[in-house]
Amino acid sequence: MNSASTIAEYILSLGDIDAGDVISNLKLQKLLYYAQGFTLAVNKSPLFDDEIRAWTHGPVVPNVYHEYKGLRASAITLAPDFTPSELDADVVSLVNEVYNVYGQYSAWKLRDMTHEEPPWVNAYGIAPGTQITHEAMESYFKTLVN
Repeated sequence: MNSASTIAEYILSLGDIDAGDVISNLKLQKLLYYAQGFTLAVNKSPLFDDEIRAWTHGPVVPNVYHEYKGLRASAITLAPDFTPSELDADVVSLVNEVYNVYGQYSAWKLRDMTHEEPPWVNAYGIAPGTQITHEAMESYFKTLVN
């Protein structure tokens, strides 16, 4: 099982700051949510065990959020010692696909998209900060997989 931090580092490695492709903490959180959701829908098992919570600005993996919160809305740069070789080829393929589809959107566009999706809507409706369950994500994301 991968950690959300490792998946986050891989996602960050996909961004090209020179091309204007910046990944802020807000955007990273949404990309982690989409990667987890599609992994659950396709593989019926999670990409990572870390919880995703329904926060005000959408789904958040709290421990990854806290790792980068000091940067606020700035672009996150990848640690120079990161090597994606520890990730399984299937994981890399799925995360690449999620990034190719959702990475093109701004952080705020992704935030708005998640605010219309049942996993966040239902968890946040219970109470802000409620965990978004794997079951809720799998059920919703199955409807998006061909």
